[in-house]
Amino acid sequence: VIPKVALTTSGYPASILTMSPSWLSPGASVTLSCEVKPSSTGWRFSWYKAVPDLSHNNYSYLLLPDSNSGTAENSYVIHSQSHTSGYACRADRRNPHFSTGYSEPKFAWSIDPHPAASLSVSPDREQHFTSESVSIHCKGDSPQWIVKEFVQLNDKSKLSDCSTWRTMTGSSCTFTVYSSYKAVCWCESGSGEFSNAVNITGKNLLLVSPVHPVTEGASVTLSCRRRGENKLSDVIFYHNDKLIQNDSRGELKISAVSQSDEGFYKCEHSGEVSPQSCFIIFISALNCFTFLLIM
Repeated sequence: VIPKVALTTSGYPASILTMSPSWLSPGASVTLSCEVKPSSTGWRFSWYKAVPDLSHNNYSYLLLPDSNSGTAENSYVIHSQSHTSGYACRADRRNPHFSTGYSEPKFAWSIDPHPAASLSVSPDREQHFTSESVSIHCKGDSPQWIVKEFVQLNDKSKLSDCSTWRTMTGSSCTFTVYSSYKAVCWCESGSGEFSNAVNITGKNLLLVSPVHPVTEGASVTLSCRRRGENKLSDVIFYHNDKLIQNDSRGELKISAVSQSDEGFYKCEHSGEVSPQSCFIIFISALNCFTFLLIM
């Protein structure tokens, strides 16, 4: 049985969930940590998987294994996690008796390029021009889909769905990117599936890079673009903030990518610097959540 969502009443103890890592490599372990605020002792913790409930525009919660009677430890490890998933926790105390509501759900995002439910982005790149129209397309067996958006602004985060802030038509979400837009987007289905996730950013100078992870040994070309100009020359490219190419070429070609090529890339033209993108090799995974926070 999937319990209903409970809301925490302001002023009472509340469960706060944190998670590491936020981006998954295949088979990764995910560590959940639950904290009760205001802080006190004597709590037992229960752990849940968030299941999309599109009919109520919310989540229901499925109790995770070995969590029926709660755990004394305020952490819980999920092994061999490969797909995008959402989780929550709650805490119970016997003396005096009190149960918190469910925590806000947190998400572990997958870079798996071949999940059961998947998404594609049009135009097919991670960075987009300000005021450019972007479409996210969901694909899978379910007839019902919603696109979720997670935005981090300073110390605050916001989770919303396409139907409330953009145009959702069938399995596609279309929206206009605003200046300095930074978000993680993914699809959720009416049958409870999550897709892989992608970073989406907006600015006037772009680093054109793969929106999905690439396989080791593949050939990749990174380029720098400005609105209205097809190709730029005299572009400077950086890898993990280290200058790696500074000449008349407007492209950075990597003939056979390896793990040493993984990391953060950005380009510079005429003194203006693009947002940085996390370039991921599929056999591993950097914590690209850092990229979302520091841009």
